[in-house]
Amino acid sequence: MSQPQTNWWRGAVIYQVYPRSFQDSNGDGIGDLPGVTQRLEHIASLGAQAVWLSPFFTSPMLDFGYDVSDYCDVDPIFGTLADFDKLVARAHALGLKVLIDLVLSHTSDQHPWFKESRSSRDNARKDWYVWAESKEDGTPPNNWLSIFGGSAWQWDTRRQQYYMHNFLTSQPDLNFHTPAVQDALLDVAKFWLDRGVDGFRLDTVNFYVHDQQLRDNPAMPRGNISNTAPMVNPYTRQQHVHDKTQPENLLFLQKLRALCDKYDDITTIGEIGDDHQYQTLAQYTEGNNRLHMAYVFALLTEMCEPKYLHGVLAEYLRDAGNAYVCWSLGNHDVPRLVTRWAALGGDERQRANILGAFLMSLPGAVCIYEGEELGLTDVDVPFELMQDPYGITMWPEFKGRDGCRTPMPWDHSAHLGFTTGTPWLPLGEAHGNKTVADQETDVASVMNDYRRFISWRKTQAAVQFGNLKLLDAHDQVVAFVRQHGDETTLCAFNLSDKPATFKLPAGVQGSNIGGHDFSGHLGNGQIDLGPLQACFARVTGV
Repeated sequence: MSQPQTNWWRGAVIYQVYPRSFQDSNGDGIGDLPGVTQRLEHIASLGAQAVWLSPFFTSPMLDFGYDVSDYCDVDPIFGTLADFDKLVARAHALGLKVLIDLVLSHTSDQHPWFKESRSSRDNARKDWYVWAESKEDGTPPNNWLSIFGGSAWQWDTRRQQYYMHNFLTSQPDLNFHTPAVQDALLDVAKFWLDRGVDGFRLDTVNFYVHDQQLRDNPAMPRGNISNTAPMVNPYTRQQHVHDKTQPENLLFLQKLRALCDKYDDITTIGEIGDDHQYQTLAQYTEGNNRLHMAYVFALLTEMCEPKYLHGVLAEYLRDAGNAYVCWSLGNHDVPRLVTRWAALGGDERQRANILGAFLMSLPGAVCIYEGEELGLTDVDVPFELMQDPYGITMWPEFKGRDGCRTPMPWDHSAHLGFTTGTPWLPLGEAHGNKTVADQETDVASVMNDYRRFISWRKTQAAVQFGNLKLLDAHDQVVAFVRQHGDETTLCAFNLSDKPATFKLPAGVQGSNIGGHDFSGHLGNGQIDLGPLQACFARVTGV
């Protein structure tokens, strides 16, 4: 059912900032919080309601901030707590909410908690991480795998035990079965709420709790493969039923929600990576005492065929129940959209525009990754310049995540306006003709198309807030209806580089809606669509 619109985050457009690559303010080649503050007007000008900041906490940066060594401070490469406070104040002055990325499932091995925990088997934090004895032959406790490759267990010579790490060996997993761990993490959330944040994006939220019996994961049935990692990764060959997505997770989420509800209109977005993601997100967002919404991976794949996308939405309708979803077509972990879905054909501008409109027509909130509004392509970073440990491990079959993390192109000054120093990753040569400055003056640019569509979307209650009804599957077209109150809007997208005709169900009538830059037309019982074009129409009889 469509929801009453009493919360800012319902139907919101959220803009993800990867701070390392957004704007450098001090010439060290790495983006920082003052740089983000400097560029907040760009985000506000798009019409976004919120900005999501990827991690900026103190960290050794082996996973670029997702390995936290101090949850309650800013890493010096990004600035200071005072810089963060200025960012929040400026964002709020521009009408932007601020969400921060909390990485609670694991810390850095340089965190004081882990240093104490590994120092002995008898200390105040001895059970704050997941420690286990080896098997009799010295091998790890079970067959669990790290998503970054290899075993999820690392031998520690001090304790003569293994510790669990779902990610890098330098990212030990916290033990959520220890009440003091949960209390400490709730204190972290309170620290940032007291500093004025408007909510949290919760990284790997279904990884918090592990099976205390440490049972082996079963193999993936022959012919099946998990979609939670690149196919070259053996992680895809297991059913991850014991190392994550445990029922005890929900108890911690209830505590976190109770804390957030003490503040004014806070939201929580849980990142759920799971083969049964819609069923999981339905559980994680059920009622009013868990997550507000969940961030899903279904559209972050390389599969872009219309019938696949129709299937994604059909699965969502079947399994998600009343769950509130935050959709995304790109982030800092996957190749950039116009490159990843190049199979749709057409030129990059056409692909960027139709896919942006498709994303922003889905039910729920949506997240735009920095540079998506410019139609940026993925950058082929040579091995000798790669920074991503995941890509270095899996290269060359998987080239990692650096290609989507290259710096934002702002103008035609040195390094396209990102830095006066040497950028931490090379800028994309092809991005030189896609700068913000160039697109600002081009009325037909991807950036201005995004602005117009976001502005138009705010006038369309059904598109922003309505429920979803899928129409028939089609080889070229994804079509659905959004309904809110007495407003019913048909949305149809030709996701191919050839003209398409979509026959309407019998009895459907309507009139075309303008104001969105797309040329599709409803009439005579059908929708006629040019290549990579969309149609929006007010309809009855659906």
